[in-house]
Amino acid sequence: MSSEAAAAAVRYRLKEWALQIRECQNRPAGMSVVDWCASHGITKANYYYRLRRVREACLENFPPEAPAQQIIPVNPGFLRQEIQSDADTQQGLSVSVNGFSIHVTESTPMPLLAAVLEVVRDAE
Repeated sequence: MSSEAAAAAVRYRLKEWALQIRECQNRPAGMSVVDWCASHGITKANYYYRLRRVREACLENFPPEAPAQQIIPVNPGFLRQEIQSDADTQQGLSVSVNGFSIHVTESTPMPLLAAVLEVVRDAE
């Protein structure tokens, strides 16, 4: 068997195992992994071996981890600090980019802000 054919066989097997794992994770409430495995003709050890192999394959294809926090330089002209007197609004920072205004507070999740800024940056 050529190395290309062997690689294709491994990919097929991993895809099949991933479907089984998804099915097991969506098993009926109250059904244990052992019971699910028994009803599907595999051992608990074999299930966890397959789970480990699928996870390893996913991690190999996962992009490198980004730093926990990135500092993104922002032109000071885009920023202006606003203090709202209304009790229903929170103090924070309003960012205006490409005609969009975004209000950021202490409780704004950084991943959300990064995703929104990326979309706004690319908007025309």
